[in-house]
Amino acid sequence: ICAGETIAIVGPNGCGKTTLMQLLPRFYDPTAGRVLVEGVDIQNVRLRDLRLRFGLVSQEILMFNDTVENNIRYGKPEATRDQIISASKVANAHEFIMRMGQGYDTPVLERAANLSLGQRQLIAIARAVLADPRVLILDEATSNIDSQTELLVQQALGKLLAGRTSLVIAHRLSTIRAADQVLVLDAGRVIERGTHHELLRNR
Repeated sequence: ICAGETIAIVGPNGCGKTTLMQLLPRFYDPTAGRVLVEGVDIQNVRLRDLRLRFGLVSQEILMFNDTVENNIRYGKPEATRDQIISASKVANAHEFIMRMGQGYDTPVLERAANLSLGQRQLIAIARAVLADPRVLILDEATSNIDSQTELLVQQALGKLLAGRTSLVIAHRLSTIRAADQVLVLDAGRVIERGTHHELLRNR
């Protein structure tokens, strides 16, 4: 994968898409082969340094029983409020946060009961914007989100992906069409690779 490319990863459930993503930040280590970033085996990189290079927006969004501001600050613990607000605006989260009772100081309830799935997704994107990672890992989670919020999420993801190396588990045709390369997985192996147009041409 070249720097700055967007790689879409597609395939049936259980084919290895999430496992592949979790090898990069070393949630798993490979039992064979190696994972190289800029030619360096990631097992030779200090774990904290490695994980600072990656941003992860997944279907399972971890929310803390803390303020909205501190939930976003998790992406960059030393961030100022102004930086958090700027990241939230890029992520299309600022407006809904300001409509909450205490704005950025609003507590997130147990299990994020006071936030919709779409709002949690926008907060996760704001975290990633704030962290400004070199590589973004994205498990596109737009199921169970109303169409208006889905549009906000897609716009925010477009801004987040711009100019960044990204690997996207793709569920939407629009993401696949926009990707520089599409990897088709089946049973843990890449069975096809190419642009959306090339894969269609090869049937």
